[in-house]
Amino acid sequence: MELKIGNFTCSELAAKYGTPLYVYDEALMRHIIRLYKNNLVSDKFETLVLFASKAFACMAMYKLVHEEGIGSDVVSGGELYAALKYQEPEKIFFHGNNKTMQEIEMGINAGVKFVCDNLGEAEMLRDASERLKKKVDVLFRLNVGVEAHTHKFIVTAHVDSKFGMLMSSDDLKKSLEIVEKSEYLNLAGFHSHIGSQIFDPSGFYAAIDKIVEFLKGFDKELILNIGGGYGVKYTDEDKPIPYDEISKMLIKHTEDALEKNNVKIKALVIEPGRSIVGEAGYTLYTVGNTKKTPNRQYYFIDGGMADNIRPALYQAKYDAVIANKMDAPKTETVTLAGKCCESGDLIIEDIKMAKAERGDIVCVFTTGAYGYSMSSHYNKAQTPAVVFVNGDKDRLVIKRESYEDLYRNDCE
Repeated sequence: MELKIGNFTCSELAAKYGTPLYVYDEALMRHIIRLYKNNLVSDKFETLVLFASKAFACMAMYKLVHEEGIGSDVVSGGELYAALKYQEPEKIFFHGNNKTMQEIEMGINAGVKFVCDNLGEAEMLRDASERLKKKVDVLFRLNVGVEAHTHKFIVTAHVDSKFGMLMSSDDLKKSLEIVEKSEYLNLAGFHSHIGSQIFDPSGFYAAIDKIVEFLKGFDKELILNIGGGYGVKYTDEDKPIPYDEISKMLIKHTEDALEKNNVKIKALVIEPGRSIVGEAGYTLYTVGNTKKTPNRQYYFIDGGMADNIRPALYQAKYDAVIANKMDAPKTETVTLAGKCCESGDLIIEDIKMAKAERGDIVCVFTTGAYGYSMSSHYNKAQTPAVVFVNGDKDRLVIKRESYEDLYRNDCE
């Protein structure tokens, strides 16, 4: 028995496109987007779902996001360039703690909304908008001091975070004054993002409460953007909140907080990224050599940390199977090791798998977020191809790099 993605076996996809291979279940991504969009609804304010495109940015994904009627959160000129090919500018929110002047001018000329991260950026937005004589909607990213229960590398709202401004800080006060005095800058709202891979909604609730109370000091209805970070299932240890449920929970808590504080907002915005693409993504590898040491059984695969840095970066956990031997007993305790020249190039340690032979296909689950987008050319690895599968249809959305591609920009 073989594992299928859509109506295709993993072996069929591997034979057609080669490995390593990123595969996305397009139908599942669209389903998850609709769970968010159809349940983030209120009769008291507007709502908008943004795809946090840092999780997986490519032309096909921005096109899909546009077709589903949601917007995009971008954090660089490169992401903005692609998003603008398909997205309405008013549905693009430009994030980042150190935007260059080139990126700021690009965003202003396009008409996107800016999430301003610090005082320096507020000054740059003022100067650029005056020079270009164009209006700019600005949201300020607030550091609300709520620490999510997640890995320290993906907590983003502790008091010393590189992101955002503390609500009581002089920097925020000065930034607000810059907007108030500017002919071109418009205060559109406030933003908060407390971290990623979060399973406990209490952190989101605490952030909403703090910002809503803060909004009492403003005399117009503003956008409240509460970011993303909704958890996904990597292994059986993870218990994510269903996405339709978290949408309803966030709406209810926001409505209750607004009523309690006698505050009105223009819109509530959320930014799921990992949760839209994570579980919809798979990485296929081919088993090469195997090796038995006194304490380990290694299966060597034809990819590794160059196409999935997360296990080496912050000990991320994954699940995997021998995709062409789904009915075989899992008799082996295995370490899946990549081919990069690093002892730490281990995708999964001590996992139970079927006995593998050269040429078998390994499928690693929930790799749709931050696999392709964080891939590298370490050891001059070629970035794998990306395929979308939708039922009985498959299509190549990113070509596999050739050796020529790896050296295309070299100057002798």
